Amino acid sequence: MNRISALCLPFALPFALVFASLAAAEPAAEVERLRAEVISVYPHDTDAFTQGLLYHQGYFYESTGRYRHSALRRVDPETGEVIMEVELEDRYFGEGLALVDDRLIQLTWHEGTAFVYDRETFDPLDEFSYEGEGWGLTYDGRRLIMTDGSHHLQFRDPDTFSLVDVVPVYLEGRPVRRLNELLYAGGHVYANVFMQDYLVRIDPRSGRVTAVIEAGHLIPREERQGMDVLNGVAWDPETGEFFLTGKLWPKMFRVRFVPVDDGTD
Repeated sequence: MNRISALCLPFALPFALVFASLAAAEPAAEVERLRAEVISVYPHDTDAFTQGLLYHQGYFYESTGRYRHSALRRVDPETGEVIMEVELEDRYFGEGLALVDDRLIQLTWHEGTAFVYDRETFDPLDEFSYEGEGWGLTYDGRRLIMTDGSHHLQFRDPDTFSLVDVVPVYLEGRPVRRLNELLYAGGHVYANVFMQDYLVRIDPRSGRVTAVIEAGHLIPREERQGMDVLNGVAWDPETGEFFLTGKLWPKMFRVRFVPVDDGTD
């Protein structure tokens, strides 16, 4: 997202309640119930209001939000050190981030502008304009995939940013609204759901949610004083493992997604 969310929101629904409430329309076997199993933990900058995250060749690339605090960063995973940073002008609120070949594309929330940078130097290369809000962004190797806070995935041309397709997202017949930070990996789209402690795995062709992934246990709500919501998902293609964090969180988690009923819960 997007707007600055309330810290430790009390009305975010528990994972089990969310899953149970959406499981009546079709057989539950059609949607996997997964859990983020922690492999290792890394430091994360507690000043980083994480809006976009990706992992490439041993580094994190992170887009941070909030007016007067938004930036694009390259980060050392082991130490959490910011190796390179470019700050946005105060009037921009940074959002989703995608890597297209050697270009980084960073959304803004209300400003209708996507910034394009050279991945290595962070030099500005171009700007794109779009209508509506910018939330999450990822790249499937052919098209950019973007969210705007609704239950739609927008597919955009990576060279012109023109809108080429829109796919609505449904979990067992019900729209999944407030789709936020995105990751494309292994033929699936993974999406944070704003103000919730779970992610969804989406078939990008049909928009059908194929899995719901619990992540509320990474930092329990009672321990999130001064932190904001879960947001930020990246993938290590060499190991097939994922990274998860949140806005203003002190930790970045390397995880694998495992079935809830395999004894891990």
